[in-house]
Amino acid sequence: MRASGILLPVSSLPSKYGIGCFSESAYQFIDQLKEAGQHYWQILPLGPTSFGDSPYQSFSTYAGNPYFISLEALIKEGVLTKEECDAADFGSDPECVDYGRLYEARFPLLRKAYERSNITENPEFGSFMKENGGWVRDYAIFMAVKDLFGGASWDQWPEDIRKRWGYSMDYYQRELYYEIEFYEYIQFTFSKQWKKLKTYANENGIQIIGDIPIYVAYDSADTWAHPELFQLDEENLPVAVAGCPPDGFAADGQLWGNPLYRWDYHEQTGFAWWLQRLAYCYQLYDVVRIDHFRGFDEYYSIPYGAKTAHGGHWEKGPGIRLFRKVRECLGEKEIIAEDLGYVTDSVRRLVQESGYPGMKVIEFAFDSRDTGSANDYLPHNYTQNSVVYTGTHDNETLTGWFRDIRPEERRMVRSYLNDFHTSDEEIYWDLVCMAMRSVSKLCVIPMQDYLGYDNRARINQPSTLGKNWKWRLKKGAFSAELIRKIREMTARYGRCC
Repeated sequence: MRASGILLPVSSLPSKYGIGCFSESAYQFIDQLKEAGQHYWQILPLGPTSFGDSPYQSFSTYAGNPYFISLEALIKEGVLTKEECDAADFGSDPECVDYGRLYEARFPLLRKAYERSNITENPEFGSFMKENGGWVRDYAIFMAVKDLFGGASWDQWPEDIRKRWGYSMDYYQRELYYEIEFYEYIQFTFSKQWKKLKTYANENGIQIIGDIPIYVAYDSADTWAHPELFQLDEENLPVAVAGCPPDGFAADGQLWGNPLYRWDYHEQTGFAWWLQRLAYCYQLYDVVRIDHFRGFDEYYSIPYGAKTAHGGHWEKGPGIRLFRKVRECLGEKEIIAEDLGYVTDSVRRLVQESGYPGMKVIEFAFDSRDTGSANDYLPHNYTQNSVVYTGTHDNETLTGWFRDIRPEERRMVRSYLNDFHTSDEEIYWDLVCMAMRSVSKLCVIPMQDYLGYDNRARINQPSTLGKNWKWRLKKGAFSAELIRKIREMTARYGRCC
C-alpha cells in the first residue's frame, strides 16, 4: 500500500512549557495528520539526552526523556499546580528550545510531582517495575549516582561503583533510595503518557515510526551496566570508538565516540541484547528506523583517544546473521534501513537480503559531481521497496538547500522538474510533489519542508554543537489551508488509503 507521513520530533511540537511533549498539542498534531490524509508520524529517538542535547547520544537506550512528560497532565493529576508551572522560566521564544533554562526549571517541578505522588502505593507503578525493573533500576541508579558526583561521566566515578562491586551497589541503593525512586517515577510517568498518546495515534490510523541509533553512548546506563557487550579494556575504557571516515562533506571525518560492539560476544549469546532491545522498541513504536544501518555490514573503528576520524579502519559487522535471528525470534517486523552515506556493494546486498526498505533522499539526487542518470537518489531509479524523503533531520531544509546549492545544481533540479518558471522561494513544493509521486511505497516529508522554511528551522547540522535540536513548530503554523493542500496532494498520488 502506498502511504505517506510527516517527520516532526516530539521536541518540535508547539507547547506551553518550553519544549514539545506529550501534551494536548501532540494529540492535536495526530488529528491534523489524520485530516491531512497521512498514515505515519516519524519522530526522533525518545531517550534522555546528555551534553549537546542530541537524541542520538542518550543516557539509556531504553529510558524516556523526562522533558517529554506533559506538565499539563501532571496538573490534572493534582501533583502540580498551574501556578507552579506558569511561574517556571522555560525561555521566551516559542520557536526555539532553551535547554539551559529547561534543565534548571523542569526537574524541580518533576521532583515536586514525585514527592506528592505517593508512588509506592500505586499498583500500576508496581506492575511497571515488575515488567521493566531490570533496565529501569540500572538507569535510575546510574542517574542518581551521576547526580551525586556532579554529573561526571561514569568512568570518573570511584572504582567500586564504576565497576559495580556488590557491596558498593548495595550501599548506593540504600543511601540514594529516594533519588533512585524519583528516576523510576519519571520512567513510569513517561511510559504511561507515551502509551496513551501512541494508542490515540493508532486508533486514528496513524502509525509511529521510531528511530534508534545503532550505537549507545559511552556515558550511559547500558555501557556501565553491561561492559561485556562493548570493546572495552580491563578498566572499562573503550579500546576503539565509532565514527565515519573523512569524505567530501567532512575533511576530518566524524568522531562520534560511541563504544563499539563486541560482535563475537553478541553472536555467542544469540544476539540476546539486540533482540531484547528491538522487542522493547516495538512496545514503543509501530515501525523502527535503524540509524547507520551500514554499520551492521562494516563499521568504522577509530582508536580511542584520537582527535579526528583519521587513522580509523573498517571492520566486519554481524551482517545478515543478526536479522535472521530477529526474524526467527520476533517474527516479521517493520524496519527502515538508514543506508545513507558511503554505500558499498556489500551494504547494498545486506539491505536487499534483509528485505527492509532503504532510504532515498531528494536532496542527494542533484550533485553536480555526479551527472550520470544512474544516481540512486534520482526518483526514476527508485524501487517500490524504499522510503523517500525530501531530507532528514541531519539535512538542510528543502528551501535552505535549494538556496545553498551551486547554480549548475539548481539548473539540474529545474531541468529534471521541467520547471523553469517557479520562483526559488516556491520550488520546494514541486520537489515535495516529486517525492510524493515516486514509486516508493512510503514517502515521509519533514514538517519544515511542507512549510517552505529556510535553514533557521534546520534540526541538526552534524559535527556542530550549540545550535541543534532546538527548532519548534509555532502554534497555528500547521494551518487548515496547509492541511487541505497536503490532503489533496496525498490523494492525487494515491497515498491516502
